Amino acid sequence: MIKFICYPKCTTCQKAKKWLDDNKIEYELRDIKENNPNFEELSAWYKMSGLPLKKFFNTSGLLYKSMELKTKLPAMSDEEQLKLLASDGMLVKRPLVIGTDFVLIGFKESEWSEKLK
Repeated sequence: MIKFICYPKCTTCQKAKKWLDDNKIEYELRDIKENNPNFEELSAWYKMSGLPLKKFFNTSGLLYKSMELKTKLPAMSDEEQLKLLASDGMLVKRPLVIGTDFVLIGFKESEWSEKLK
C-alpha cells in the first residue's frame, strides 16, 4: 500500500486525495503537520526519487519565504537540507506519494495515472 502524505487544509492535497479515492487506490494517510517525515525517511525518499533535493521544498510556502531559503539552500549540503526538511513539515512540498519503488511530489494527474493505475 502507498503512503499518502499531505496537509489536509491544502487544496492541492484535497484534490489529490479525491483523485485517489475516485480511482479506488488504497493508501495510508499521514498528516505532514502532525507527523513530519524524519531525516531517515526523507533521505531514503530523496535517493529513491532520483529528483533534485530542491523539489522536496515547498517553495511557495510562507515558512520557506520567511526563512529566505531561496538564497540559503544553494550554499547548504544535502545533509543540511534534509535536516531542515525534517525540522518542519510545512517546508516539505506536498502531497507526497511513496510507493515501494517510486516517489511522487506534488499532484500532477498524468504522472499519478502513469504510476498508480
